[in-house]
Amino acid sequence: MSGTFWVYVFLGIYIIYCFYWGLKGYFTEKTSSGYAIAGRSIPFFAFLMAATAASFSGWTFIGHPGLIWRDGLAYAFASFYVLTIPITGTFFSKRTWLLGKRYGFITPGDMYAYYYNNEGIRWLVVTTAVLYSVFYSAVQLMAAGALFNVIAGVPFTFGALFLAFIVWFYVCTGGMKASTWVGVIQFILLVGGIIILGFFVIHSNQFGGWGQFSSAAHGLGEKMLHVPRVINFGLGGAQGESAWTAVMILTYMFALMGIQSSPAFTMWTFGIKSPKPLAWQQAFMSTFVVGFALFYFTAFQGMGAKILQVTGNADFLRIAEEIGGLNDRRIVPILMKQFLPPVMLGVVFMGAIAAIHSTAAPYIGTGGSILLRDVYWRKIKNQNVSDSEQIWVNRLLATVLTVLALAVGLTSTAALVILGALATAFGFVMYVLLVGVIWGFKFPSKGAMLGVLAGMLAVFLTYKVWPSPLSMHCAFWGTFVGLAVAYAVKAAGVTDTQETIDRQLEMRTWLDSVDEPTEAGKKWRKAMKIVVPTWYFFAIGPACILGNNAFSFAGFTPLWSWQIFWWIMGVIMMWALCFKAEMSTTSARQIERADKETNIVVKEV
Repeated sequence: MSGTFWVYVFLGIYIIYCFYWGLKGYFTEKTSSGYAIAGRSIPFFAFLMAATAASFSGWTFIGHPGLIWRDGLAYAFASFYVLTIPITGTFFSKRTWLLGKRYGFITPGDMYAYYYNNEGIRWLVVTTAVLYSVFYSAVQLMAAGALFNVIAGVPFTFGALFLAFIVWFYVCTGGMKASTWVGVIQFILLVGGIIILGFFVIHSNQFGGWGQFSSAAHGLGEKMLHVPRVINFGLGGAQGESAWTAVMILTYMFALMGIQSSPAFTMWTFGIKSPKPLAWQQAFMSTFVVGFALFYFTAFQGMGAKILQVTGNADFLRIAEEIGGLNDRRIVPILMKQFLPPVMLGVVFMGAIAAIHSTAAPYIGTGGSILLRDVYWRKIKNQNVSDSEQIWVNRLLATVLTVLALAVGLTSTAALVILGALATAFGFVMYVLLVGVIWGFKFPSKGAMLGVLAGMLAVFLTYKVWPSPLSMHCAFWGTFVGLAVAYAVKAAGVTDTQETIDRQLEMRTWLDSVDEPTEAGKKWRKAMKIVVPTWYFFAIGPACILGNNAFSFAGFTPLWSWQIFWWIMGVIMMWALCFKAEMSTTSARQIERADKETNIVVKEV
C-alpha cells in the first residue's frame, strides 16, 4: 500500500477524533463561558499537552529544520524557544489565572481595561487579537495546503480549504474544550512526527547511523557550523532578516516569548481549572520533551538535508526537482518522501498537520470569543444577551475569522509573509501591559496605551523599513520603544485618576498577599535574578559565540555540543524557577482564597 493510502487512513482517523470532540461540545456546552473558556474547567492533563502543542506551530515542524538546512547551526539556536516561550508563562501565567479567577475576567481585554481603567486599551487588545488570529492562522492554513499538495498530490487550494474546514468545524461546534482535547492528540503527533522523521533520516542507508552522520556533519563548512561574528546578509537573508549573529539570536528569542503573552494565550490561561499544570507544562513538557525533539531530531533533519545536498545525493535532488526545487519550506517534505516507509509517511504527515492545527485552532477560537465578549456582548448588546445567542454569535465570528484567514492566505502572499512574521513580535509588545498588571510596573494608563501603539509601530518599522537595526530583531525594538514611551508619558507629568490609582492598589495588594512566596522561595528568587540573565548571556546571548570553538562530546560538533549543554542547563533553570522559586506553583490555600472571593468581586467588575 502506498504512502498516499496511509495518509488518507490516518487523516480519516484524525477527522473522526476532531469531529467527536466538536459534536460533544456542541451538545454539552450551554453557557457562553463554557463555550469560550471551557467554564474554567480544562483539566491538568489536557492543558499540559494542548498548551504545549499550541506553543509550537507547523513552522516548528516544517520551517525549523528547513532553516537549519539553509542557515546552519547558528539558526539552530532558535530551538531554545522551547525555553523562552514557556518562560513568559513562568513570569505571568499563575498570577494571570489568580486575577482571572477572583475578578471573573474572561478576555484579556477585561483584565487590561479594568486594571488601567481605560476602554481604549480594550480596543487595542481586540485589534491585536484579531490581526494575530487572521494572519497567524493564515500562515498555518497555507502551510497545510502546501504540504497536502506535496505529499498526496491534492491541489493546493482544495487542500487548504479542506484542512481549514476541519479546524473550523471542531472550533465552532465545540469551543475551547474541544480545541483543548484535540490539542492532546496534536501534541503526541507533533512530537512523535519530529522524532520519527529524524530517526529515519539518521538511520537511512545514506548515513548508516550516528557515526557516519557525525563525520559528515563535521565536514560541512564554517557557514553551517559557526555563529557569524559580524552582520552578514550572505546567509540567505532577505529584507527584514539579518544573519544569525549572537545579538540577533538573543532578540529573535524575544519575539518567540510573545507567543505566551499574546491575547489568545492569556485567555487560555483563564480557562484552566487550576494553575497546577502550569509548572509542569513550562519546565517539563515544553522545555524538556519538545526540547529533546528539537535539539536532536530537527537538527538531524536540517543537517542531514545539507549533507545530502553537498554530496549530491541523487534521490534527494530528484525529489527536490519533482516538487519545485530546494528551499527551506520543502526540506521536510523532501525528507518525508525520500526516507519514510508508507505507514510512517502517514503518521509523520499527520504530525505536521497536527502541528499546524494546534496553532490555528486556539487563535481562531479565542479571536472569535474576544470579539464576542468585548464588542458584541459589552458594546453592542450592553451586556444584555442570552447564553444561547452569545454562543451562536461566537460561532459566527469564528467563522468570519476563518474565512478572512483563508482569503488573506490565498490572495495576499507578500502581505502574508510580512504580517505572519510580525505576529509573535506584536505578542511580545503585550509585555508592556503585562508587567504593569502582573508585577506593578508604574506608568499611567495613557502611557500604557500609547506605549503599545508606539511599540507596534516600531515593530513594523524595524522589520520592513529599517530592518533589524544593530542586528536586533524587531520584537526587541517594539517592546523597548513601548516601555520607553510609557515611562516618557509618566515623566511628562501625566497621572491617573484617583479611581484608577485606588483600583490598581487594591489589585496589587491582593495579588501580592495571595502570591507571597515562602522564605525558601524568596531565597530562590534572589538567586534566579542572577542565574536567569547569566543563562541568557551564555546560552543565546553575546557569549554564545564561544560555542564556535567550545568543547565537543559524543560526536557532536562544538556549536551543537554548546547548544545541548545549555539546553540541559536551561531545563534545570526552568525547574528551579517554576518549582523552587515558586513562580508557577500554587497552594490549595491560594486557590481556595481566589475562589472564595470570586462572587464578591465579580459583581463590582
